[in-house]
Order: sequence, then structure tokens, then C-alpha cells
Amino acid sequence: MRIFSNLYDFEIMSYIILGKKKRYIHWTMWKKRLITIALLTVAVVTVSAQQRKVQNKPYIDLRPMHFGISIGMNLQDVEMRNVGPQLMEEGDSRTILCDADTWNPGFSVGVVADMRLTNHLALRVTPAMHFGSKHLVFRNLDDLNDAGRPRETTQDLKNTYITIPVDVKFSAERFNNYRPYVLAGVTPMINLSGKDQDYIHLKRYDTMVEVGLGCDFYLPFFKLIPELKFCYSLSNTFDKDHAKELNDANRRVFTNSIDQACSKMVVLTLYFE
Repeated sequence: MRIFSNLYDFEIMSYIILGKKKRYIHWTMWKKRLITIALLTVAVVTVSAQQRKVQNKPYIDLRPMHFGISIGMNLQDVEMRNVGPQLMEEGDSRTILCDADTWNPGFSVGVVADMRLTNHLALRVTPAMHFGSKHLVFRNLDDLNDAGRPRETTQDLKNTYITIPVDVKFSAERFNNYRPYVLAGVTPMINLSGKDQDYIHLKRYDTMVEVGLGCDFYLPFFKLIPELKFCYSLSNTFDKDHAKELNDANRRVFTNSIDQACSKMVVLTLYFE
């Protein structure tokens, strides 16, 4: 049995693999930075927590409700499914591959409301706005440059999201002025980006599942909480009707090159309570 039916199929698979490899390398660099920050935080906590100390704000976790504000950064990405060759009106076919080749950093700001359930469990709602973008690359396998490589077309897909995460937070026992925790929940999202004449457009509404971890630092006047969350879309957010709204018919072949898009996001946040 042949793995590839012809050389053309092999070229398609090669560009898919190369695109994913490039994005994987970029994500690996960011992952190493985030892991380094997490390890440094753990090291500081371990060194500082060798002996009992006077606790700052010892009764703050006994309050039924906590409120605060948050700032942070996010990394946005989108996972797409390409349709392969498209049959054109002229009778020929076009093959365009679309991929998000980098994780783009963005800015986040929001508020937090924390409701105490038990000594270790809390229900938390953290409405936020996320400003960012996704860098898309379209590779036309039927249009090669002088070097014999597909010509590339790019799009900077800007997104502004309003999110209302609802999470269950499980906290460990407090030791001195530190208390680590893990959380999981769902995040309804609203995409505020309006309609335009660009190639790809995402739907207005989406829902993500998220998991994360963090640590409460009890300072003399407030509580500082660094947190890292990983979010993944539960639905197909690609707006299939967008192609019909494009004035330039030549752009529709790029829009129709995919049939599914799932957003992903990594969020590093600092909460002040």
C-alpha cells in the first residue's frame, strides 16, 4: 500500500507538517518561559516557607465573599481544519492551506468575585476583557514562487473577547503567607470584533473549558494571586457565512479553504484582592 498517492499529496502533507512544526517551536519557547517563571516562584516559596512566620491578614479567607481586580497577558491561537482541493467555477481546482503559525501575546484586564464554599473550596467568577490577535498564513500550493515554494498570504486576525469564567477553586492548607490552588471551569465568550472584508472571521459567541493553577500570596495590605490558565474552545467558531459577505470574489477561495476553527488561549494573570 502506498502512503501517498502522488507527489502532489506529499507536498500538501509536507507543508502541513512544516507549519505545525514551526508553531510547535514557537509554543515551546513560550512554554519554557512560563515553566521558568513557575519554577522560580516555587523556589522562592520553598526557601521562604521553611519556618512558621506571622501571618498577614489571617482572617481574610473566612469572609463569605472576596472582590478584586486583575491584569495579565494572554497567548492566542486557533486550530484549523483544511478542506484540501477546491473545485473552482472554471473547472480547475485550487489547494490553499491555512494555519496560525505563531502564538501572539495580548493584554487582559478584569475583576474577580470569590465566594467561599468550604475551607478548601470556592466558587469564583472572573469577568475579563482579552485584547489580542491570531496570525494566519495561507499557502497556495498551485501558485509557486521563483524558489518553487507556495506563495503566502497573511492575515492578522484581531480579537477582543469579553469572558465570564465560572470556576471551582480547590485550595491547599495555608502555610505562612502562601496557599497554592488548582481550578477548573467553563468560560462563555463574546467576540467583539466586527464584520470586515478580511479572509477569516470567527463567530461572535464561543464557550471554552479551562484548567489552571495559582498561589495566594498574603501581603500586609492585600492578597496577590499569580495564576496560569489553559483554555480550549468546545465548539467550531469558524463563520462559514462570511464568504458570502465578501465583495471580492477572489478572496472567497481563501475563506473556503477551512471548515473548522477552534480557539485556544493561555492566560497569565495577577489578581489583587
